[in-house]
Amino acid sequence: QVQLVESGGGLVQAGGSLRLSCAASGRTVSSVNMGWFRQAPGKEREFVASIHWTGVSTYYTDSVKGRFTITRDNAKNTVYLQMNSLKSEDTAVYYCNGNPNRVPLPGTVGPYWGQGTQVTVSS
Repeated sequence: QVQLVESGGGLVQAGGSLRLSCAASGRTVSSVNMGWFRQAPGKEREFVASIHWTGVSTYYTDSVKGRFTITRDNAKNTVYLQMNSLKSEDTAVYYCNGNPNRVPLPGTVGPYWGQGTQVTVSS
């Protein structure tokens, strides 16, 4: 089992930045592929970014490319999402996701979820 806890969300003005963190604990957490998803009110859950457990490969949805960066620190069992140039469209609850076998993508969502952290971008 892997437990995930997100933090770092909050209220920020458009154009600002936030860094989300997802702390993992449990068995063999360093070898779990990690990703971020988000869900806005009344909308479907959306893939945001993911990273291979080694950090060798990263993936992003088109709407965040060039603005968001996913990284991980396996020594600290933590994955980060640095969000720059935030837009009102980024407002959502952000969830981290873990998959021990596949990099999290829209078709390869893993079994481990955090409880989410709210990001609100104001104009």
